[in-house]
Amino acid sequence: MNGMTYGFADALRLTLEHIIPLPTETVSLLDSVGRIAAEDLCALIDSPSMDSSRKDGYAVRSGEVAGATPDHPVRLRLVGSIAAGGANNIGVIPGTTVRVLTGACIPEGADAVVSEEFATKESHEVLIENLAAPKNILPRGSDVSLGQCLLSKGSSITPVMAGLLAVAGHSRIPVYRSPAIGIVGTGDEIIEPGEPLPEGKIYASNIITLAGWYRRYGGSSTLALVPDDPDTIFRTLHRLSLETDALITSGGAWTGDHDVVASVLGSLGWEQVFHRIRIGPGKGVGFGMLRGKPVFVLPGGPPSNLMAFLQIALPGLQALSGDAHPGLPRIRAKLGSDLVGGDRDWTDFFFGTLSLEGEMVVFHPMMKRSRLSAVAGATAIGAIPEGEDALHKGEVIGVQLIGHGIEP
Repeated sequence: MNGMTYGFADALRLTLEHIIPLPTETVSLLDSVGRIAAEDLCALIDSPSMDSSRKDGYAVRSGEVAGATPDHPVRLRLVGSIAAGGANNIGVIPGTTVRVLTGACIPEGADAVVSEEFATKESHEVLIENLAAPKNILPRGSDVSLGQCLLSKGSSITPVMAGLLAVAGHSRIPVYRSPAIGIVGTGDEIIEPGEPLPEGKIYASNIITLAGWYRRYGGSSTLALVPDDPDTIFRTLHRLSLETDALITSGGAWTGDHDVVASVLGSLGWEQVFHRIRIGPGKGVGFGMLRGKPVFVLPGGPPSNLMAFLQIALPGLQALSGDAHPGLPRIRAKLGSDLVGGDRDWTDFFFGTLSLEGEMVVFHPMMKRSRLSAVAGATAIGAIPEGEDALHKGEVIGVQLIGHGIEP
């Protein structure tokens, strides 16, 4: 297995096949936001728990007011009122009505509500001037009903879903534990941001980018910088492998004189699944398991580093957190210009931006360059799939979303 060079689809499949989600824990509703549900979540109650009024108005028996008009109103005796949360201890019998406020229980005997703008109150009586509307009643269980499945195992919990789970009677939610990861930047030339910058050195940007991306998904990370020294790399990776759930290395992933990461991982006993796949940029990406924990080896060039992370490492980390559908969100977009790739046996990825032309989203690929500034403004990724060498302007393709902006 180790000597093979896999295509993108096979590399991603192998990655996900090797990863088992972390154990589960139970957290509060608020703390569940952004986490992955560890089991199917179903409604524990009906909500609303009773038929309730959608309007401020009067609960009536619809048959009694079917012919009501402003010129020929129906006179009903007012026997009480009910507010939202109030006791439902009043009934509607023929010839009577009950004042109800929005959210109030529908009293026994009533089957409709007349909005207050179609009624006139006179002392202890109400003149109904329009027919009643059953649609003004929110039926019991119309938001969620007892036993209704609201969220399937392996799905992310959004803020709105957390609110719906509260409505459905939940207060504590079973979720998968969120992975803590270690990110190790290697290279004699990199130093920590904020330190004085000697000649010939550069600030470590890759590990900041990777940690920032992982934080977007709610994860925590421990960062480390190490020189191109096998012993130092060995000690750092060994320590972090004991303290975290997964490792990412940045740099030292190819065939240069100082690219020693894979060799050090071998000394630590990792089981290499692949190291180099047929994608561009990012071909130097590697993946393996170290004592049951996933390890992602990323190349050092910023666009290659980021693309390898987004296409292989991020889905792997999502799977580790229990996500049943790992990967970046996708939409359909029209190509704003031709995409021309290289080898037909490779998947060729392109950073780009999105715009809106009428009702169609358009993907504008960026020119491939080797520096971080070339992709800092990217909001999407498009690709020429393996087996093709070009895509043409106007074609509609699937693109991955990595930002929030669609230019008008």
